[in-house]
Amino acid sequence: MLARLWNCALLMIVMAAGASGALMPSFSQAKEQTPTFDLDHIINLALERNPAIAGAQSVIQQDEGRRTQAGAYPNPTLGGGTGSGALRDPTTGGPRVTEYNLTLHQTVEWPGMRAARKDAAEAGLAGATVGLDEAKLNLIAEVKQVFYELLLAERTVDLLQQNLEIVQEVARIVKARVRSGEGPQFESVKAEVEVLKAKQEMTKAKNAVRVKLVGLDTLTSGALGPRYKVQGDFRSLREHLDPEQMAARDLSQHPVLKRHGKLVEQAEFTVSKERQARVPNVTFFGGYARDAGREAVIAGASLPTPLWYLQQGHIATALGTQRKEEAELLRARNEINRAINQHAREAETAQEQILVYEEGLLKQAQEALRIAQLSFRQGASSLLDVLDAQRVQRQITVDYNLARFELSLALTRFERALGGPL
Repeated sequence: MLARLWNCALLMIVMAAGASGALMPSFSQAKEQTPTFDLDHIINLALERNPAIAGAQSVIQQDEGRRTQAGAYPNPTLGGGTGSGALRDPTTGGPRVTEYNLTLHQTVEWPGMRAARKDAAEAGLAGATVGLDEAKLNLIAEVKQVFYELLLAERTVDLLQQNLEIVQEVARIVKARVRSGEGPQFESVKAEVEVLKAKQEMTKAKNAVRVKLVGLDTLTSGALGPRYKVQGDFRSLREHLDPEQMAARDLSQHPVLKRHGKLVEQAEFTVSKERQARVPNVTFFGGYARDAGREAVIAGASLPTPLWYLQQGHIATALGTQRKEEAELLRARNEINRAINQHAREAETAQEQILVYEEGLLKQAQEALRIAQLSFRQGASSLLDVLDAQRVQRQITVDYNLARFELSLALTRFERALGGPL
């Protein structure tokens, strides 16, 4: 009986150990799983967490406060006083009484100046609201640029990994020939040098990928984490871009132009406010006073006299600000038109280069490398022939990836110049 119980216990222990062993790899795999993000997800995280967006939102809050200030009425001024007084009359013996007075002053602003000030504050708030859209536009373009830079760095790593494998395979063949006496010793040394150079280039490329990963994570304020992967590809140009047609589009809704337009409006209303300020504000006052032997209720109004100064300096300053904002609006419009034309040309040029590579150069370089490797294995070509073919193939692939990157970057900047996606 004891032996049977002992066997059952051993069987249960073995089964538990097997179950735990089966569970451990899956837990380890889940623990080591690296999160993957696509471009849209990264953009959403950046829009949620990047401090540039919070800064633009804080400007809106500031202008909301300025609008409240512009619509506020002047507070009344309440004054009062008290003391002891006596009549200087010998017939009454000069009795003493408590004296006091109360006064109330209320300033009433000129309606034209008040309306212009409120309009200027409204224009400032509208400009700040559009400024948030501009901040989002710039942040999206920055995220896309770093994302494509990361893709280019990863493509470079993949290419250098293939290069390293080719060089290592060539080095193994060279060493085998040297050991068999079919090749000179310096061929082995040369092959080892090429392997070392390939490993160094691989190390630099991996470090570049790490830098781009950190840069992209910084734009999301650390939302991506210390270890993550990205998925996606470079952009492609499906239709011809006509710079003249794009430049002729209505750009009135462009965030940059709308913001500058609101600044011009704000400056115009500020000029109107300063001109209306030449009409002085009226202050009404009233009060009650009780003195020794006297009691009175008073009322009246005061009006500053614009005799020496008629707001000339304030009006000139406001006009100068208005002209400056109008010049900035014109400069921004010209800059946007220039950027549209420039980035459209850049995209077209990059697309033409991509077609050249895809229609022949890539295949030709790959075929030349394949033939050189085959000839080298058969002893019909030298190490130098393989290395030359490999360098040509690598350089063509690098240039192809760079052209795809430049197309993606040009389209990103083109959309930024247009104020939105194509």
